[in-house]
Amino acid sequence: MREFPKPRVILSRCLEVDACRYNGAMIPSEVVKQLMPHVEFRPVCPEVEIGLGIPRRPIRIVRAGDDLRLVQPETGRDVTDDMVGFVKTFLDAVGDVDGFVLKFRSPSCGMKEVKIHSGIEKGASSSKGAGFFGGAVIERFSGLAVEDEGRLKNFRIREHFLTKLFMLAALRDVLAKGKMHDLVEFHTENKLLLMAYSQKQLKALGGLVANPDKRPVEEIMAGYRAGLEVALGTAPRCASCINVLMHALGYFSKQLTSKEKAFFLDSLTDFREQRRPLSVPAGILKSYIVRFEEPYLARQTFFEPYPDSMVSITDSGKGRSL
Repeated sequence: MREFPKPRVILSRCLEVDACRYNGAMIPSEVVKQLMPHVEFRPVCPEVEIGLGIPRRPIRIVRAGDDLRLVQPETGRDVTDDMVGFVKTFLDAVGDVDGFVLKFRSPSCGMKEVKIHSGIEKGASSSKGAGFFGGAVIERFSGLAVEDEGRLKNFRIREHFLTKLFMLAALRDVLAKGKMHDLVEFHTENKLLLMAYSQKQLKALGGLVANPDKRPVEEIMAGYRAGLEVALGTAPRCASCINVLMHALGYFSKQLTSKEKAFFLDSLTDFREQRRPLSVPAGILKSYIVRFEEPYLARQTFFEPYPDSMVSITDSGKGRSL
């Protein structure tokens, strides 16, 4: 089993931490509960931080011409400037973090699908957008693992988020050491995972690590970090994952019987047709890695991108679009 560094994650405080929702409630989140032993959470509630109470009158985003305002309809209070000031101060000082888990559809923390009202009166028409805090996070930290708890109920979105989160945390540890040897080892261990995400970026990152021009280590590491964020920008396609699995199968082409190969290929068909998750064919290959003691594949993070205790196929069926 792999050892994983603890990712540093900014968390909406109302998710499994504190009863600080506008109505005095705490929001349950199975993903947040599962992450707690593995992650260093840094909880924050922007609405409480700007002085709104618990419980409190709800706030909403209201469009005023070309401007967006954050107001409390029942009192008429405008807290826009307070929120904008807090968001800037907090994010300026957030430090070296790996990701964010935010409250779904919140006027402060929501990333998307937040109602933007045409007025403060009941029944006012609305459009959709981002909350004040969530929108600023997306704008400033788009390369990190950023999701809301609603979308994380979807299996595929959750799998991509967790892979990205733990990979970025591992790279943060490597960069903190400042040793080229550690970066080379990181790249080697992540080759198959990067192949699944982007063969173009895999090649580019490999060229950086090779460093034929003998550029300074700090420059190489900064470039690698930027390139990795690009590589992890979107979830890998099914066809790319199958390509990686077939590549790994080639390591055992002479040891396996025809029936064993057929069984594995059947599992690939099930994965392609969305009857089984990626973990099924990957698990079969992991058994071959152990059985035949294949050292290179044994080191590949593709087969365990995040802690096994986080593996769950529970899926709300919502939020399938990445």
